Amino acid sequence: QVQLVESGGGLVQAGGSLRLSCAASGSISSINHMGWYRQAPEKQRELVAAVIRGGTTNYADSVKGRFTISRDNAKNTVYLQMNSLKPEDTAVYYCLFISIQGASSRQYWGQGTQVTVSS
Repeated sequence: QVQLVESGGGLVQAGGSLRLSCAASGSISSINHMGWYRQAPEKQRELVAAVIRGGTTNYADSVKGRFTISRDNAKNTVYLQMNSLKPEDTAVYYCLFISIQGASSRQYWGQGTQVTVSS
């Protein structure tokens, strides 16, 4: 049974930094997509940042220049460095891995980690 284990969330003041980590316990092969998503109260889950196997990254406009996503393929781990945090970054952050093998794909979600930014 593969699980994604997240860590690094917490409470921080505006302008501060946090680093989130998400590691897969168990074996997952052919991970193409590693991403971070967030969901604030009464809002839909949204993409924060993603990185694909070749290294191409994609960021939400609201976090460009402040957040950096990186991945360690050998460890099946993805990181999100969050700098210059704002109160509007407050949300539960989820990681997502997408494994693609041939014509089939499978998604793995983390359990979520709370990030709270105080003003």
